[in-house]
Amino acid sequence: MDIEEIMRMPAGDALAALMVKTIQVPSWSKLVREYDTRYHPVMDRGIYPDVVDKKGHVDYVTRVPIDLIKVTAKRMTELVCGIPVKRIYRPVNNTQKEIASALEKIFQRSRIDSMNVERLNMLFAGCEVATLWYAVKNPNSLYGFDSDLKLRCVNYSPMDGTEIYPLFDEYGDMIALSFRYRRTVGDETVTYFDAYTSDAHRRWKESGSWELEKEEYISVGKIPGIYMFRPTPIQENNAPLVYEMEWALSRAGNYLRKNSKPILALFADEAVNFGEEKDEDKEFKSVFQYPAGSDLRYVTWPQAIEGLKFHIQELRQTYFSSLQMPDFSMDNMKTTPMSGEARKMVFIDAQLKVNDEKGRILEFLDREVNVVKAFLEVMKPEWASEIDALQVENVITPYTINDESETINNLVTASGGKAIISQREAVETLGWSEDPDKTLEQIAVENAGNAMAL
Repeated sequence: MDIEEIMRMPAGDALAALMVKTIQVPSWSKLVREYDTRYHPVMDRGIYPDVVDKKGHVDYVTRVPIDLIKVTAKRMTELVCGIPVKRIYRPVNNTQKEIASALEKIFQRSRIDSMNVERLNMLFAGCEVATLWYAVKNPNSLYGFDSDLKLRCVNYSPMDGTEIYPLFDEYGDMIALSFRYRRTVGDETVTYFDAYTSDAHRRWKESGSWELEKEEYISVGKIPGIYMFRPTPIQENNAPLVYEMEWALSRAGNYLRKNSKPILALFADEAVNFGEEKDEDKEFKSVFQYPAGSDLRYVTWPQAIEGLKFHIQELRQTYFSSLQMPDFSMDNMKTTPMSGEARKMVFIDAQLKVNDEKGRILEFLDREVNVVKAFLEVMKPEWASEIDALQVENVITPYTINDESETINNLVTASGGKAIISQREAVETLGWSEDPDKTLEQIAVENAGNAMAL
């Protein structure tokens, strides 16, 4: 159905059409039961109740939640964004160089690296995320030119209570991006529904029935938001492995609590009275007298912990192996003797995993660049044709243990002798310079000065 036709419908019918979801994404109400340890089976008192005796005394059982699924989402984000995503600009003239500088300043002023971490956590844990870009009236020169507008962006996810409804046409192009959310207004909780299309932003408010509260024109000519999803959370179907670890540790904890108390045992053929000893502050020693041939010693529980350790280790190893993710916790890394090169090899599986995941992420980031370009065309109309022509590439570098000196040596070697890349590409790849061309000019000036000094 055409988006304009939908918008001409009565409010209730229009919203019903906008909320039709053609993609399959797990609901957060189900995902949160794996993500949040408070909802794990070992924490459910209906499944695993505390023990109450006849007198009403509660004997609390041991519950050991393991926050491994939340760690998995964070770790996958770290593998993708531990080395920040870079944008490679390929300007062909001075105007495009100015545009590239302005675009990068927009991203940096929007704290894009922090935004990437936040939204990838949302993606890997909650399976979907949307980022909305918008402009506010605020005269500034933050982007290398005077402008009346300042760009900002915000992330939305079901994890923060927002329902996201992307609407696609028969060709797979997104024709509307909508959000349903609740806000407290005074003492009342109000439900809102925002719909963004290429030409307008409309907001409905629910007060018995849906009423159009706001309608404004969008000047950028496209939906000012981007959307990304994955069909399953990052832990895939491995939550039962975590549950089994929790059960094993919790059951062992119950036995430890009951049997780890030291017991002083007397083995004798005659009855011996105990309990008449004075407080240790009142006498400096205690004397026990018991029949000859008797034995007095502490009795400890012979704990069968080796089997438990093996069970937990195998479950943990299976969990991380299934996800193609290294278990590089501090305890694990420091107890495993490895050389520097061997530690790098630990990340091979993780790098392959990032390569599997980065397709949808790069598509998402490329659409974001196009949205920001559209805003820049409004802010600087005279650049419009060159903005479209400027090529921008997003680059995701999987995290690995690396030494900057090694990178520098490789780049210097590559740019000297029979170079395989230019010096400009080496400076750009290193990423320390915000303006590679200016850096190269400065290097040339310094080299000329050194030559004159000789």
